[in-house]
Amino acid sequence: MTRLGFDPLLPWPVIAGVAALAVLVAALAWWRGLPGWPWRGLAGLAAAAALAGPTLETGIRRGLSDIVLLVEDQSASQTLPGRADQTRAAADRIAAQISALPGTELRRITVGDDPDGTLLGGALSRALAAEPETRVAGVVAVTDGQAHDASAIPATAPAPVHVLLTGQPADWDRRLVIEQAPAFGLIGQPVTLRVRVEDQGAVPPEVAGRAANLTVSIDGADPQSVAIPPGVALEIPVTPDHPGQNVVALALNDPGGAPAQLTDLNDRAAIQIEGVRDRLRVLLVSGEPHPGERAWRNLLKSDPNVDLVHFTILRPPDKMDGVPVDELALIAFPTEALFQDRIGDFDLIILDRYRVRGILPPAYFDNIRRYVEDGGALLVASGPEMASVESLHLSPLGPILPARPTGRVLERPFTPWLTQEGKRHPVTAGLPGEPDPDTTEGRHWGRWLRMSEVTPDDDAQVLMVGDDDQPLLIANRVGRGRVALLTSDQVWLWGRGFEGGGPQAELLRRIAHWGMKEPELEEEALEVGVAGDLGLTVTRRTMGDSVGPVTITLPDGTTQQLALAPAGEGRFSASWQAPAPGLYRVAEGELSRVAAVGPAAPREFEQTVASDAALAGLVAATGGSVLRLAEAVPDIRTVRPGRPASGQGVQRPWVGITPRAAAALDGLAIRPVLPGLAWLALIAGLAILAWLVEGGRLGTGRGLSRGRLGGPGASG
Repeated sequence: MTRLGFDPLLPWPVIAGVAALAVLVAALAWWRGLPGWPWRGLAGLAAAAALAGPTLETGIRRGLSDIVLLVEDQSASQTLPGRADQTRAAADRIAAQISALPGTELRRITVGDDPDGTLLGGALSRALAAEPETRVAGVVAVTDGQAHDASAIPATAPAPVHVLLTGQPADWDRRLVIEQAPAFGLIGQPVTLRVRVEDQGAVPPEVAGRAANLTVSIDGADPQSVAIPPGVALEIPVTPDHPGQNVVALALNDPGGAPAQLTDLNDRAAIQIEGVRDRLRVLLVSGEPHPGERAWRNLLKSDPNVDLVHFTILRPPDKMDGVPVDELALIAFPTEALFQDRIGDFDLIILDRYRVRGILPPAYFDNIRRYVEDGGALLVASGPEMASVESLHLSPLGPILPARPTGRVLERPFTPWLTQEGKRHPVTAGLPGEPDPDTTEGRHWGRWLRMSEVTPDDDAQVLMVGDDDQPLLIANRVGRGRVALLTSDQVWLWGRGFEGGGPQAELLRRIAHWGMKEPELEEEALEVGVAGDLGLTVTRRTMGDSVGPVTITLPDGTTQQLALAPAGEGRFSASWQAPAPGLYRVAEGELSRVAAVGPAAPREFEQTVASDAALAGLVAATGGSVLRLAEAVPDIRTVRPGRPASGQGVQRPWVGITPRAAAALDGLAIRPVLPGLAWLALIAGLAILAWLVEGGRLGTGRGLSRGRLGGPGASG
């Protein structure tokens, strides 16, 4: 390849001025009748050409091969019946044909699984950007057409784009669509799910329009069935019945029909609804004013989710100080409404240093006992009154309290310690600053000054001890309810920072929330955590020394055993990898949990029938084609740009690629058209030629004519 170039010695405007001056001088000479005017002009133009520095550029041109992109969709939706083999066979045949074309290179791109679905648009954009635009001769995509990044699909391409759709014309599918699902719900209050059944593809006549049978189950309980017609939204009320996650499982029964639907993976869904309490209702009854009373009040009032009713006895009936009763309170305290009519509305009742003085009749204590046995929570924080004849243990509440007083009050400083049970129980396990009982160095908890001596029940759990290892915090379950007993009224010293203080607020909060059955404070609990990679983390909390293996029930009904390893005091844990997304049940003994691993209906299976809707715009913009592999695998041909890029052959259809004839320049040689001396000789020769012509030394110039007219032999 040779072409003319320039390497000017002066700026182009100066060279243009020299050329213009040469033309002007030649025109002036012609006007005056000088015969050498052409040579004068040529000499000036030769000077301008010499200043322009013309060169000859000779390069070595090498032809480049064409590039064809073959995009192979291997996402999860391509694993539907028959599609994987169909895709593999078509891609291999297309690749073999392209590789056999002379001067053609194949780029094979695989689109795999992604949590966001099939990212076909991004794969196409990256593949096109990685290749020179002048070498791309065609794009062939073997796919079901499902692209979940439609905005990333390029608007056009430098060559025809052909889409080969997998699947069969008779493909159809029925799926469950969740239109509305709340993330939270009040315990005991129904929330509404809105679902819809959608039919896709060539639905068999015996299935089309027929109502689907939908089953609904909460936390693995017995399912309930409801009929739902296709295309009609149905609202289903469900009621969270406990704090924490309530897993609602929905599934469609097999619709039948021939051929069968593509998949049942999108026929089910799992919805996790976090059960929360509206507001925690707490009744605090203080037997008398004392420093610890404000600790309870401040703790409960600081929580915006707590509705507190506080009843304080300011003056006992036997105190005769002459103050009229109507001056002790603005209104009469509604004891009958609280302890009889509305007692079941409370989540927790706290008796703080209450002594039996006849203010509350025995019937009210009977109501509190029944309230606990029916599932309520009672916390007793006692002082010296526990050892007196006014102790609550002598009231109808005595049978449900977890310890019996001995009648002694220990009036000396002591440091609270956790027992072995306390180190395992969620109420006290891991309390901040827990001291080591084997050393006095680094002690973080301050001492208390007084406690009562009690004898705990056999089935009660002693979580903390004080002076002489006497029980300080005792917990027990009564019927369906819970009772906690604190045998000292000195916990407020921690809040005041006495001798460094201690975790007063955290301890009281845990005691209160354990009584109200918060899931994270259950001593016997089974927790299942779900990771994003289909992993399960199973944790078993227990007061025992060991636990058995957990049984994992897979979505298909098969079971596996998973052994748990110690993970701290009262904790056993293990990790397990789920084989596929779905609903899994984990059980150990009487405890069981349901976990939704991954999306129950992955995005890959939202639309399962093959379609060219996402790629139709790109195909039309590039003059490509859409063919179904169910009919035939097309042949590959080469066509000129601008010609049709697809058609029907004798045996099967064909798709075309357009050769680009791209080339690369491997070397370049540059030499001047004439050497400098040659330009000088040319300019000088043209100037001398003009002088000779005008001097009459060549041809019949003006001087020669004059000699003939005035020479000898002329007439007259």
